[in-house]
Amino acid sequence: MSDREEKFPRTLWIRLIIYLIVGHILAGFIWLLFEVGANQ
Repeated sequence: MSDREEKFPRTLWIRLIIYLIVGHILAGFIWLLFEVGANQ
């Protein structure tokens, strides 16, 4: 288990999760813009 933890540090996981959340927010915002644009 210690081998796996050394390969993937906690900071890397935190950074990955942050990138995923930010990516989903950006994708949702872009989708929302297209939805509003299509309705107008």
